[in-house]
Amino acid sequence: MTDFFNWLAYDILWGTPLIVLMIFTGLYFTIRSGFFQVAHFKYILKRTLGTVFSSKKRKQTLEEDAGKGLVSPYEAIATAVGGSVGFGNIAGVATAVTTGGPGAVFWMWLTALLGMLIKQVEVTLAVYYRRTDEEGNPYGGPTYYMERGLGEEMHWGKAWLPFAFVFGIGIFSTFFISASNYTTSEVIASSLGIPQEFAAIAMVCLLYFMIWGGVKNLSRIFVKLVPVMSIAYLFFGIIIIILHIDNLIPTITMIFTNAFTGTSALGGFAGATISQVISTGMARSVYSNEAGWGSSPMIHASSQTRHPVEQGLWGSFEVFVDTFIVCSITALTVLISGEWTSGATNATLALNVYTHSFGLFGTVFLTVIMVIFTVTTSGGWYVYYEAVLRHLAKNHLKIKHVLLLIFKYLYAIPPLLLTFYLIHVGDLSIWTLVDITSGVPTFINVAVILILSGKYFKLLKDYKGRYMGIGKPLENFAIFYEDKEKVEGRK
Repeated sequence: MTDFFNWLAYDILWGTPLIVLMIFTGLYFTIRSGFFQVAHFKYILKRTLGTVFSSKKRKQTLEEDAGKGLVSPYEAIATAVGGSVGFGNIAGVATAVTTGGPGAVFWMWLTALLGMLIKQVEVTLAVYYRRTDEEGNPYGGPTYYMERGLGEEMHWGKAWLPFAFVFGIGIFSTFFISASNYTTSEVIASSLGIPQEFAAIAMVCLLYFMIWGGVKNLSRIFVKLVPVMSIAYLFFGIIIIILHIDNLIPTITMIFTNAFTGTSALGGFAGATISQVISTGMARSVYSNEAGWGSSPMIHASSQTRHPVEQGLWGSFEVFVDTFIVCSITALTVLISGEWTSGATNATLALNVYTHSFGLFGTVFLTVIMVIFTVTTSGGWYVYYEAVLRHLAKNHLKIKHVLLLIFKYLYAIPPLLLTFYLIHVGDLSIWTLVDITSGVPTFINVAVILILSGKYFKLLKDYKGRYMGIGKPLENFAIFYEDKEKVEGRK
């Protein structure tokens, strides 16, 4: 059984077809956009991070220009970052290094560089094709741009349904197979010396407390938690790097050389082939920053924004922060300290790094950070599932209400059951399972945004002319799908 799941995860789903599709799609959007994520990186920071630190008057102007939506652009990015910046940045990256070696970090970086634009595209399309519900709130995501983009605009009829069905199955498979509860309960149990089962139940109680207030409540919580937890984690990670500064240059050299050669067995590290290096690095990058997965566009679609591309910039910024900053800190601390050859795996490896560097404080600190990261990640995914369920029920109000209510009650139970299974049976790797659940929706979503690339480039051209002073805005062009008939009627 273990061999079958490993084959499915790394030879099929994260094998050559998906790797080629991801790289080709990323390069296509990057080259055709004129390397937008690099050439206009300063502008991306200005329209994202810069707005967070704007004056009160400037923020008021931005809010007035933003348009209608369920959450503000910053609440959307805080929720989306909460869904992506999480335990995967710690346990996932640590596991990538122990599975694929130092070279896996290079492929994480490359995937993230291309992913900055892939995520900008999927967020832009999600905002453009979003639908307003009976309460006047916008919701969107991949299934929405499949229906409206493929089904209506490209006249595919019902042919979009198989794509949406497979994508939905892939997304909801993470409802049953999630590393969140297992990974964090492992850290809590190890640091506090309690049974992992008790820690797993405690995480369930905390998660229910978080999600009971709904999307708006989650957004308010993430706005407060995400910056604090990220800055604290980065601060102490940098200290660990400074403590081992003599190893920094050799570590970076090792990352680049092993990316194309694989890694020999060393200490407790079993070694890795070049195919393991590439597939592991790319899978962990997508699992962490979610670029191409089709998940975070579901919350971005509910944001208040003046233009779909404007919210897409937040998607690019999200990938940059998640992988190039947070994941890089984890990877460097694990490698530079030498702990990656100790034989420890999963979150235990990251815990050992902090314990050996800071003693009891390091143990407590990383445990608290893991708990916060896990709760925000799980809360963010709750928002994603809700968006899919709302689209599934559409205008059937009673069905929608029942579905959402049942889902709210059951949400935290499957990860708890999976944790109990892995504790008592333990015949599978949790990361093999989650790579399967991420591979299916990513394959479908990346293929769909490639098909809809023409719409993205029209929106990008309009945005450049309208707000960046590059070219001219498109005439008689609706910047939101729901305004299309109104604008075309003026022709």
